[in-house]
Amino acid sequence: MSAQEKWLLVDDDQAFLQVLTRSLARNDIEATPAHDHKSALNAAHSNNFNKCVLDLNLAGESGLQLLPELLNSNPDLDILVLTGYGSIATAVEAMRRGAINYLCKPVTVQQLINGFAPLEAPPELRPEPPSVEEMEWEHIQRVLNEHDGNISATARALNMHRRTLQRKLQKHSRWR
Repeated sequence: MSAQEKWLLVDDDQAFLQVLTRSLARNDIEATPAHDHKSALNAAHSNNFNKCVLDLNLAGESGLQLLPELLNSNPDLDILVLTGYGSIATAVEAMRRGAINYLCKPVTVQQLINGFAPLEAPPELRPEPPSVEEMEWEHIQRVLNEHDGNISATARALNMHRRTLQRKLQKHSRWR
């Protein structure tokens, strides 16, 4: 990476932005953080960024709405959408709106850097898409967390029998 690399980082998590900005600086990448829609557009209009890491959820607003606006201000901007709640539908929509890649958190800085050129990166550094089982497990964990660990409430929310959910939870804990 050259010192000329200038990235715009758009995420509503201030701590994440600080850590990512410092990590990218160690890789000779100048990063400008923005925490919301307005600050991202202001930064995009006043700077000439090469790349943008855009969080899908910006404190209740969708990063997908911001994506075309960023591209309007800089058509050459490479935008990578980063999310903690990945889905095929949002990945397809992000690509349709102009994103060059879509990654699910957590990612390493190296995976993020390689995410801008996924086919050019060596195979061992390419971000690997999660398997269906991993996506199901993450979804179960998210819903379980939303219901404060209550298995019965989680099973109802997932439209799954409680015993089936218990078996999935036991099976996963045995193999991890």
